[in-house]
Amino acid sequence: MTRSPTSSEDEMAHSCSDYSEDSVSDSSQEETIYETIKATTEPVPRHMDDINIHSMVVRILIPDLLQTKCMRFNPNATVWVAKQRIMCTLSQSLKDVLNYGLFQPAMNGRDGKFLDEERLFVEYPQPISKGVPSLEFRYKSRVYRQPHVNEKQIAKLHTKANLMKFMDYIQHHQIEKVSKLLERGLDPNYQDTETGETPLTFAAHLDNVVEILKVLKNGGAHLDYRAKDGMTALHKAARSKNQAALTTLLELGASTDYKDSRGLTALYHTAMVGGDPFCCELLLHEHASVCCQDENGWHEVHQACRNGHIQHLEHLLFYGADISAQNASGNTALHICALYNQDNCARVLLVRGADKEVKNYNGQSPFQVRPIIQPLVQTHSCSLVG
Repeated sequence: MTRSPTSSEDEMAHSCSDYSEDSVSDSSQEETIYETIKATTEPVPRHMDDINIHSMVVRILIPDLLQTKCMRFNPNATVWVAKQRIMCTLSQSLKDVLNYGLFQPAMNGRDGKFLDEERLFVEYPQPISKGVPSLEFRYKSRVYRQPHVNEKQIAKLHTKANLMKFMDYIQHHQIEKVSKLLERGLDPNYQDTETGETPLTFAAHLDNVVEILKVLKNGGAHLDYRAKDGMTALHKAARSKNQAALTTLLELGASTDYKDSRGLTALYHTAMVGGDPFCCELLLHEHASVCCQDENGWHEVHQACRNGHIQHLEHLLFYGADISAQNASGNTALHICALYNQDNCARVLLVRGADKEVKNYNGQSPFQVRPIIQPLVQTHSCSLVG
């Protein structure tokens, strides 16, 4: 996606990445999601030979649109990338499209299942048989293990009153009542009409919810199912600085790299919200990818510096974050320190070897953006000479 450079003076107003979409309508949210998807989709190889050698053909059935299409996928890319490619080919928009997933129907004695978005496509072997293997692209819902499911009886469970009660049971840690409704067949993959939260994302905000999270997961809740704001339970736990919930979700199999509606990870959110750096360190220890970018090209290190989160910055750099990363304005983390008067973060960057001469797209070095950074540069240089 081509970005036009903005002046460093505009940076503070233009590139503030606070997470708020309350004023955005549902339809415009869907349009934004599709734009984000198109901008971040894996590029198609230029050479047909590459496509044929490094790809697999799959028939994709889309029941809600009554469509079927054959597509080539890179088996070494994630399911998330495959899902993005499918969404880019749709002739009609799907409501709450981020909660659609690739479903592998039951076969050869194996239960049907939704493919986890951050696993590699190749990790889900397709049956060796005549013809092209098939997957369904459909809205994520509970996958029932019982051989015979009474759909009418289950439908009666999903009244507004029951769904509200379910959220109330979660809030008050009434595990037995939560378990009972799940045992009767309630599907925990839904968004509350008032809050937009799912049972799992709602629980991720709360204290002492380890058992609740386990019950929800065992009762069919998808770890990569998103709330109305586009975030998964892992994002919510990270933003709430809920260490216990974050740890539990990872132990239950959540990926550190689930993307929200803006393509941001839980790690990116920890760099924004700060707090105890344990959540940041935990995600990094669990192999979270570093150098995620928002729509303005801001990396995690930019956010950590903007907000003065020194320990988060230290952890990010230790685990390989790009100290020289430039955002859409060409500003490095050191430029951001200058813009936001974050002297302590600037010192960390300089000690770690940040290049103080890099210029942004306005032709400015960090100390030219704001002269307050110059004494730090001089002090750092003197200390190295001494």
